[in-house]
Amino acid sequence: MKKFVLMAGGTGGHLFPAMALAQELGRRGHVVELMTDHRVDSYGGDFPASAVHIVPSATPSLRNPVKFVTGGLVILRGIAVAWSKLRKSKPDCVVGFGGYPTFPPFLAANFLGIPGILHEQNAVMGRANRALVRFADILAMSFAKTKFADGQSLEQVLTGNPVRDRVRAVAGEPYPELIPKGPIHIVVFGGSQGAKALSDIVPSAIAALPDGLRHRVQIVQQCRAEDLDRVAEAYRRAKINVELAAFISDLPERIARAHLVIGRSGASTIAELTVLGRPAILVPLPGAIDADQKNNAMVMEAAGGAWIAEQATLSPQSLGTRLTDLLSEPSKLTQAAAAARSLGQPRAVEKLADVAEMLSGKTVLEHNL
Repeated sequence: MKKFVLMAGGTGGHLFPAMALAQELGRRGHVVELMTDHRVDSYGGDFPASAVHIVPSATPSLRNPVKFVTGGLVILRGIAVAWSKLRKSKPDCVVGFGGYPTFPPFLAANFLGIPGILHEQNAVMGRANRALVRFADILAMSFAKTKFADGQSLEQVLTGNPVRDRVRAVAGEPYPELIPKGPIHIVVFGGSQGAKALSDIVPSAIAALPDGLRHRVQIVQQCRAEDLDRVAEAYRRAKINVELAAFISDLPERIARAHLVIGRSGASTIAELTVLGRPAILVPLPGAIDADQKNNAMVMEAAGGAWIAEQATLSPQSLGTRLTDLLSEPSKLTQAAAAARSLGQPRAVEKLADVAEMLSGKTVLEHNL
């Protein structure tokens, strides 16, 4: 039995793959602890860890000198807190999943000589992982081509992005047949934090569908809490069958029953869509410095499993036209579903757990040589 400390930013995109690894390591009889920030209360309440440690962290800001200094002090305090906790915990290995809350504990682990793995979920290495990669032993990647990974002087392993047990449980579900005049199931979600743009655009796009399609559509849509009432009213006026929620706890099961997904293209979303084999219209989060979601979406689109819709040019009219085209020709969706599934890596968590077990066998002395 080994002990592992997993380190992740407190949003779903970082916590979900960490949760998947924790579940797998637990099945193998190991002890798992988690180090993250305060947001874990929203996204990781059922995280399978024997202990959850909240470590101070901050996002560095070079533009604001005051925030740069105060942020640096918070990071130093986080390193000290993590160092103390890790000395008591004595893990055999740590695994970081990105996000700035990973920075203080991963550095502290390095100072203590604890072997470490960084896992990159996106097709572009995040800034926190790029800063930490020199302190890691292994870089585990989700995409064969990962921007900024080339030239890094450490072992690189392609594992894929782990998905939760709940996703794997429905991964074998076949793509649902689109029966003429039968219901068309569409799932709309904007990642763990929701997406206002989808709440603004999708209801009007659905309302603009031809009658023969619009009356068949059944929508499950995640909205931010503040958008629920106005989105519900928009669907009510259009007489659309819809189910709305700020958080959809059974999202994997809903995606498995869907004929089409409309959503963002965060790393966990791409991993789940490809493991489940469901086609999607992807609207990458705009304004990201490294365009990570755009790069993720491009991989899925290139394989034929998705269609990218840039938010800057997306309108109810353009989305409605795309939906009419796809829903009128079921073969396009069926082919895209198969293409999406061809990218899936349902055994990613086993591969990552194997790497973690291998590295945990190294002694501190070996690590420091």
